[in-house]
Amino acid sequence: MKIGIFGGSFNPPHKMHLHIAKSLLSRNYVDKVIFVPVSNFYGKKGLVSNQHRYEMLKRLVKDYPDMEVSNYEFQNKLIYTYETLRHFKECYSKDEIYFICGMDNLEEFHEWRHYEEILSTYQVIVITRNKEVEIPTYLKPYQKNIILAETHERNISSTSIRNTLLEGKVDENLTDEVYEYIKNNKLYEKENL
Repeated sequence: MKIGIFGGSFNPPHKMHLHIAKSLLSRNYVDKVIFVPVSNFYGKKGLVSNQHRYEMLKRLVKDYPDMEVSNYEFQNKLIYTYETLRHFKECYSKDEIYFICGMDNLEEFHEWRHYEEILSTYQVIVITRNKEVEIPTYLKPYQKNIILAETHERNISSTSIRNTLLEGKVDENLTDEVYEYIKNNKLYEKENL
């Protein structure tokens, strides 16, 4: 089985995250997608709590048996991507582990801790809107482990969604279940940031 590990802040999780997972599954890049939200130790400004992002992700994927959410990174320390991938390789020792990331991640991959291990041990699926992407020179030795997966959807930004919510408006890029959770828990409101 091919297991896709989809890491991110998911602040909030939105329809594009779901579209990416569905697209990778339907095109047989992977057989299962595990969403792994980063912890609050990541230090990203404006990140709502681990538990809220975990609950929103569960609502996002609830109707998809080949998708799940992991709280593995919610430890009392910063967990790096290579550690997360090692963890899932131990959990799914008979399966292939794929790391799912965006083109922006690929461009800064050399700054990641143990990036060589990630690129030499795992398949890395890079989500792009254009198949004619140039792989950075320093990644050429790992090119056989880099898979470009084109998506034709428009880019959706969690930042723009948060800004829309701050204005008190409903954002069409959220599923009803995620929006309901945000509203009920008063997330992304000025007084709660």
